[in-house]
Order: sequence, then C-alpha cells, then structure tokens
Amino acid sequence: MAKIMIQGTGSSVGKSIIVTALCRIFMQDGYSVSPFKSQNMSLNSYITLDGKEMGRAQVLQAYAAGLEPQVYMNPILLKPTSDRKSQIIVNGEVYGNATAVEYHNMKLKFREMLKKHFLYMESQFDIIVMEGAGSPAEINLRDRDIVNMGMAEIADAPVILVGDIDKGGVFASLAGTMLLLKDNEKKRVKGTIINKFRGDIEILKPGLDMLEDIIKIPGLGVVPYFDLNLEDEDGAVSFNKKISNYIDIAVVKSPHISNFTDFDALRSEEDVSIRFVTSKEEFGNPDILILPGSKNTIEDLIKLRENGLENRIKEYSKSGIVIGICGGYQMLGNSLKDPYEVESSVLETQGMGLLDIDTVLERNKVTTRVEAKNKYCTVHGYEIHMGNSKYGSKAKSFFEIVNKNGVEVSLKDGAVNYKNNVIGTYIHGVFDDMDFRQYILNIVRDKKHLEHKHSLSYDEIRENELDKLADIVRSNIDMKALYDIVKLDGKR
Repeated sequence: MAKIMIQGTGSSVGKSIIVTALCRIFMQDGYSVSPFKSQNMSLNSYITLDGKEMGRAQVLQAYAAGLEPQVYMNPILLKPTSDRKSQIIVNGEVYGNATAVEYHNMKLKFREMLKKHFLYMESQFDIIVMEGAGSPAEINLRDRDIVNMGMAEIADAPVILVGDIDKGGVFASLAGTMLLLKDNEKKRVKGTIINKFRGDIEILKPGLDMLEDIIKIPGLGVVPYFDLNLEDEDGAVSFNKKISNYIDIAVVKSPHISNFTDFDALRSEEDVSIRFVTSKEEFGNPDILILPGSKNTIEDLIKLRENGLENRIKEYSKSGIVIGICGGYQMLGNSLKDPYEVESSVLETQGMGLLDIDTVLERNKVTTRVEAKNKYCTVHGYEIHMGNSKYGSKAKSFFEIVNKNGVEVSLKDGAVNYKNNVIGTYIHGVFDDMDFRQYILNIVRDKKHLEHKHSLSYDEIRENELDKLADIVRSNIDMKALYDIVKLDGKR
C-alpha cells in the first residue's frame, strides 16, 4: 500500500486543495485512494451517513476520490468555541471541551487510535493521501505532534512540502521550514511544490534552482493561481464584502460563524453575489439576508445586538427575505437558554423575536442526515446542533423531516412567519438541493423582474470543477517523480 503526505510551510498555503487534486488524479489513473487528516481544526463540519461528524475539507477530498465521506478520514476534529477553548470531536462524536493546553496534554492518548485507523485504511486502499496541519516547523509542539511529522512517522509516509508564493517569501518559508526540522524528519521530505503562482515561470526558474541547491530537495512543480467553484480551506476563505451580480445575498458574519460552506452552492448561480456583513454600515439592502450557523450562538447574538446589526435585521425583516440556518435559526426566536453552559457562561438571552420559538441548548449534540419536504421541494442535508427549539402558538414548521439517518419519520423542522418571508431551519446543506435553491432565487427574480432560471445540480458542478482541478495540478507538477516517490506506476 502506498502513501504520501502533504505538509505546508504554514496554514492556508493550499495543502487541502493539493490533497484534493491528488485524490482525483490517482482515482483517474485507476487507483483506489482515500484522503486522511488525523486532526483538523474547523468550524465547517459534515455529518456522515452513519451520523458521525467530520471536517468539510476531507468531505471534498472524499468526493474527489469517488468515495462517500467516512469519519476515519478525519478522526479528530477541533471546533473552537472561544479564543482558548474547543469542542473535541473524536471518531465523529463529542469527546469533550478543552483549552489548548489541556488538549496538548491529551494528544498522546490518541496515537494508538490513529495508528489503528491508518492500518485499517492500508488494508482497504491502494494509496492514502495524507494532509498535515499548519506547519511541521512548529517546534514548540513537536514532542506531542500527531498531525504533521508525528503522523508521518506513525504511517512511515514520505512528505511533500507545499509553499504559497502568493503570500510572499516562499523561498524563505520552504528553506526555513527545512532548517527547523530534525535530521530524521528532513529525510522524509522528498519534494516541494510552490502553490498559487501568478506571472511568468521563466522569471521564477533561477530561484527554483537556487532553492534546490540550498535545501537539497527536488522541486516537483509550480501550481498556478486559479479560481474554481470549490470549497475554500477555512483559513483561506475570502469573506467578500462587495456586490458583484444582480441578486445580492448578504450573510451575517458573526465572530463564531460556522458551516459557511452552506452557501457554496449559491455561488454557482450565474446571477448571484454572496457578500458577508459584520456591521450595520455594511448591511445595505440585500435581496436575501442569511444568518448562518454559530459555534457560540448566544455570544454571537449579543455581539449583533451591541453593534446594531440586530435592529437592522429586524427592520429589514418587515419586507425582506430572512433565512436562518441552525444557530441563525435559533437567533430568530424569542429566547435562547444555555443552562449547562454548553457554549458559554451566558445562561440566557432574548432572541430577535421574528419566529415564535424558544431554544434550550442541551448537553447532547444532534448529528443526523435528513431528508425533508414541504410543498415547494424536497431537500437532503444534515443537522449539527446542541439546541432543542420548541414552537409557540404562532409558529408553523417550514419542513417535515421524512427520513433521519435512514429511518422513515415524520418530524417538524424549522419555522416560518405568517408573511412567509422569515424562515428558519436546522438543516445544513439546504441550498445544495437545486429545487430549494431555485425556489428561493426565483422569488427574488420575480421581485426584480429578472428571468426565471433553472438551477443546476451542485453535485455535477462540483464533479466538473474537481476534474478541472486535477487537470491544472497534473499539468504543472512532475507526476512521474511523484509516482516514483510513492513507488507506484503512473497508470493501472
């Protein structure tokens, strides 16, 4: 069984997208391939078919490999709840909450579990494409590392080091990273890739030659900067604030925003612009306002209250379309309570009062895949929430959940006001279904006297973009050298 690990000179240098590309390339070449990231830190997560929680980056990588996402691809997920504390998800389930110091002290407990995961994967696939996190040169974390060189050692994997030239200083970043590695770690690094290049490659070539002389590691290629309709890495997300198309969709960017991949499908619409707002001054007059999920709903709502956005949202809701997803849905209700201090030390706060629901945050997390219906459409998505929302006398549900983790049910989800312009739901990925996306957008098109459009399947769009990604990376790195590193032939 072959394996390769992609590490980077820092966060957001493009490790995730290179892993995604390699998964698609190896699959195209006839190999069974799986992604693997031992530990991910992200507020973008996903629920597998068996109700387990994992990071979204590995979900895209699984799709690139032609696989259904499984939690063994990302066994540890850290979801920050504050600057110093995170919820720890292990094998898809909540393990507990911990500060950075507390988690650092418990990491070695997970080494044996990670080894077992990797041995299982070795028995199932021809090749595993592994991803590191941050930088292997974080020497203060070396003694308990389980995600960079520590994981490469567990798996006995060769390493490719990626640097981001768009940030500037890429040669220093690559050389400096190699300088800080131990001798046994340096031996694992078999090549480098420079990512996000803009310009004339001929001007870069002398630097490439000098870098090889300095670090004694061959360069495998230079990947150009590109813009594809694929999910961003968490740290690389550009929260656009400009209107660039006919339909203006504003998303409230709260401090603990989560699952902002919910809006990627909307970006695929040719007449839609997505922008993020953080203040009442940026609000404008959007065609649709979305309140996304949050990992700390009460504190984020208090922040919106303090900066004046809450009042602006209430005013807008008199005529505009407001959609709340998960934490955003909870904010639209009458009250939020956190009696067990699940998310913060604030026990209770008033909601916006736009939907007649009351929410209590509970100890147990709901993690389910669902199919839901209303008179307009059928949607497929997933729930990730600690809250339980109860309906008041004026509330009516927006969806009926008809299937939950493969079991037929009949349950209410979400709420809608009497004017049908304020909507809330717990279902993530609701815009991925083209029928719901088309229904909402055509309401706006009617208002703006625009032609109705048929939305396209987001799955098909993503598949086409993954093939484009593979073509870009394949044509700009030395695939023969890469296959030599993993000790496989180029085609099956």
